[in-house]
Amino acid sequence: MTTKLTLTVEEDVIRKAKSYAKQTGRSLSELIETYLETLTEEHQGTGVQISPKLKKLAGSIKLPANFDEKKELDAYFENKHL
Repeated sequence: MTTKLTLTVEEDVIRKAKSYAKQTGRSLSELIETYLETLTEEHQGTGVQISPKLKKLAGSIKLPANFDEKKELDAYFENKHL
């Protein structure tokens, strides 16, 4: 269920965020929702460790809940060096 949320944010931050959302083909609501999901999942003790590089991408891409960064990196390097 979707619920409306009112936020108070600095005007300059909103302008930059809207521009970023437009450049990435998403809505500002989607960016904020993804960020909040990422933020709260980190504190739910999922046991999944995400590297700082991958955390920087939060909001840029959506990963499946069962995404295993180490497994994907291993598979990438295995295929690269064949």
